[in-house]
Amino acid sequence: MKWQGRRQSKNLDDRRGIGTKGKVVGGGLAVGVIVLLLQVFGGDTGKQLAPIVEQIGNSQSTQQVSQRELTAQEKEVGGFVSTVLADTEDVWNKVFSDNNLGQYEEPTMVLFTDAVSTACGNATSSSGPFYCPGDHKLYMDLVFFDELKSRFGAQGGDFAIAYVTAHEIGHHVQTLLGTNQKVSQLQRQSSEVVGNKLSVALELQADFYAGVWAYHNKDYLEEGDIQEALSAANAVGDDAIQKRTRGNVVPDSFTHGSSEQRMKWFMKGYQTGDVRLGDTFSEILD
Repeated sequence: MKWQGRRQSKNLDDRRGIGTKGKVVGGGLAVGVIVLLLQVFGGDTGKQLAPIVEQIGNSQSTQQVSQRELTAQEKEVGGFVSTVLADTEDVWNKVFSDNNLGQYEEPTMVLFTDAVSTACGNATSSSGPFYCPGDHKLYMDLVFFDELKSRFGAQGGDFAIAYVTAHEIGHHVQTLLGTNQKVSQLQRQSSEVVGNKLSVALELQADFYAGVWAYHNKDYLEEGDIQEALSAANAVGDDAIQKRTRGNVVPDSFTHGSSEQRMKWFMKGYQTGDVRLGDTFSEILD
């Protein structure tokens, strides 16, 4: 992706290189539970819960003990991520305006090393990249992308980072549009199997939104970028992960979608660029 010399986002909070110590709740487990809690309640109630959750998290929070200078390579990757974030801002501001979706609220992206405290609780690198609806921030330890290649077999290249960033921004879009809250309400009324399907539809829609972003960012794409995104989507499909970790595939337990589904919906977004065509729910719940 062409990014050198272009606008970088002012909404990047780079905390890499900061050493931490102390307790991190459940090795990142708490963040998943509290993210779900905030999504379930949503709206004003979710906002009211956020400071309470943050206070609880801070009682067992990490403490900064040291800070090192980032390497030249780390600084370069940070510049790339900041440019991708700026591109998502440009694209979604335009998409929201063109489709009368209201005003797009630009989120903050937090880069961290090892552990981080959020409005959804404390998390470690093992949590992987995630979006917290409690504070409208994306959190990412970039070591995830080394694991994406070494553990999950995805191709190298910087566009895998762009795809994952755009996917997490997709969750932010869902929060702004109220989709997260509606899904959470339905999940409370549904069986586990149906609840999982709703989760899959939500994740596939975020993949679709990542594709929409790529469509509107075509001027800066290079040969091989889309293949890198598809390789990443393929690597993190539920079926691919289950095959590697448990040796068999249980579709009813999927929460993110199969490799085929994730690639399909990313490509639909990329080929159409039309945010109105991202109804993943009708297909998954049919």
